[in-house]
Amino acid sequence: MQKLTDVGQTLVNNISSRYGLSNDAVIHMLVAVNNGGGSMAQFCCPELGGSGQWMRGGMTMVGDMFNHGLKATVDNLCNELANVLANNQVFPVVPAGTPGSNQWWPAHLGSPFSSGGQNNIRYAVFPNRLAVELYGQVSVYDTLNHNIGGVSQQQGGDTSLTFSSQFGTISVSSLPLLSGPGIAPAPQTNFAQVSSSNSNSYTANNVNTDVSVDMAGGQIDASNQPAMDVNTALEYIGKLAQLRDSGALTDEEFNAKKTELLQRV
Repeated sequence: MQKLTDVGQTLVNNISSRYGLSNDAVIHMLVAVNNGGGSMAQFCCPELGGSGQWMRGGMTMVGDMFNHGLKATVDNLCNELANVLANNQVFPVVPAGTPGSNQWWPAHLGSPFSSGGQNNIRYAVFPNRLAVELYGQVSVYDTLNHNIGGVSQQQGGDTSLTFSSQFGTISVSSLPLLSGPGIAPAPQTNFAQVSSSNSNSYTANNVNTDVSVDMAGGQIDASNQPAMDVNTALEYIGKLAQLRDSGALTDEEFNAKKTELLQRV
């Protein structure tokens, strides 16, 4: 069970009594609201109709979609929990930059201009960087020339995560992975597709599955990578060419990466 401060436990006990819910249910919702930055929550709580979503000042969705009384209860509960989180130290303080901290991303990234969470995933957007935490493991991506906006996630426990940018919908797994284990690729329908009306839209599926690309340093680390056949190398080179054509890579960076790939053939 999630650890609480003495103040947090007292507040949970009070809310549990007033709403007629178990402490476990209230803590589950408290964690969900906290993961959503106090403005949204995705939850799966049997005492509140199973799976549902809440957005502050927006739509509330519950498993029993026509149960308006349940919707009102969830909305009131989540709003109260958001206020509790904003005004009290509910969870024990965890050092910044460590799993479980509200500042879970690497400290050198600074302060994000956008952050939130859904299910077991938390994300934070920085200039040219995107940090994603999944089950306590943090991955950092290069956002290239994307201006990251809204976020969406497949339902049903899927860990796929997509964001919107000026080029359309982009899957996190198609961005260059700079550090961490990465997250599972999203379904094909969530990848940004090449469009004849927008030459800057592209798909770079799994560029980093076998190749570690450091966009900041312009190098590919192939020293610990397995050999690949010619067709695979050509496929990766083609995708890197798309990044070059979109302006994400210079000609020099593209040529350096191409050379490294060909050395693995």
